[in-house]
Amino acid sequence: MSYPLSPPTSDHHLARNEKQGDIDGRAKGLEGSEDARFLSNTLSENTVSLPTPVTASPGNHASAPNPNANKTPTINIGGTKIQPTAVIIIPIWIVLSSSVIIYNNYLYNTLEFKFPVFLVTWHLIFATLGTRFLARTTHLLDAAKETKLSRDVYIRSILPIAVLFCGSLVLSNKAYLYLSVSFIQMLKAFNPVAILLISFAMRMQDPSRRLLVIVLTISFGVCLASYGELHFNLIGFIIQSLAVAFEASRLVMIEILLKGMKMDPLASLHWYAPPCALLTLTLLPFVEGLTPILTAVSHIGLGHLFANAMTAFLLNVAAVWLVGVSGGLVLTLAGVFKDILLITGSVLIFGSTITPIQIIGYSIALVGLVVFKTSRKA
Repeated sequence: MSYPLSPPTSDHHLARNEKQGDIDGRAKGLEGSEDARFLSNTLSENTVSLPTPVTASPGNHASAPNPNANKTPTINIGGTKIQPTAVIIIPIWIVLSSSVIIYNNYLYNTLEFKFPVFLVTWHLIFATLGTRFLARTTHLLDAAKETKLSRDVYIRSILPIAVLFCGSLVLSNKAYLYLSVSFIQMLKAFNPVAILLISFAMRMQDPSRRLLVIVLTISFGVCLASYGELHFNLIGFIIQSLAVAFEASRLVMIEILLKGMKMDPLASLHWYAPPCALLTLTLLPFVEGLTPILTAVSHIGLGHLFANAMTAFLLNVAAVWLVGVSGGLVLTLAGVFKDILLITGSVLIFGSTITPIQIIGYSIALVGLVVFKTSRKA
């Protein structure tokens, strides 16, 4: 899971914010996306630092930033501290991120457990318990423990963002009931465009010729990929488009509502998982009834339920190290590589069909994204 935005005060902070932002959407694991993922981080230009649960201005009564929040964690084995490197963490993150998506799709379409609201709720409950356990037994959640949020800030900031987060998670999972993994990954390439458009509309980002060209390039690529989809489903397309809109809105609202505090993906999960779990648990009886609750164990088994939630949770843990070991461009390219693997895996594992037009369209969208990232750092 993830969260983001705010003008950096120094080059050091900008570099760190970009690193953490690149990871923000990807740490989401719950929805099996990315989720929201490397594409969700692309806004920050000169005025906005888009992705990462963050900030609280003095008026928000939040605690001062934790100076150790962005340090790369270490693993203590037998008294020896080990600090994982990018060579180790990036492949682990790619495997976990891809596994969450493929695993969710397997449950929905192979085992025919078509209850995305239940699965999201279970992930959120597991994440709530898991983050509390890690907070008591490790130093991974020191940032969350040192972040003090007043009741007013929690109600006005955390809860509205949690609502958007729930919408993003539920809708992105629902889309897997109608669309293939490969096509959904292609549609997610529109995430940075959605973030930019919302930021333009809210006057948080000034349009420029370069940005407009990039927006048009990515949009054209996604449209071409959609045109080439052999099994196009309008309902699924609308659901995934709404998921993108919710996720982009969530990232922008984090910048608006929270300022000052920095939280890595795991700390963000610590704060957002409980209200999100409560919200989806409240919706569950009205949306999917009691059937998934009564039949989950007999339908897919305790083993799958535990393994699926644990995989999603471990993705967020891996993201904590990922934030500290790689630059923004490296993470973007890792995300591109992961998506290509996912699309290939969808074809090999689930028998999805992709057309030459889709390959061309998706390639155009990816070029637009990489150009945006590289030119921004130039």
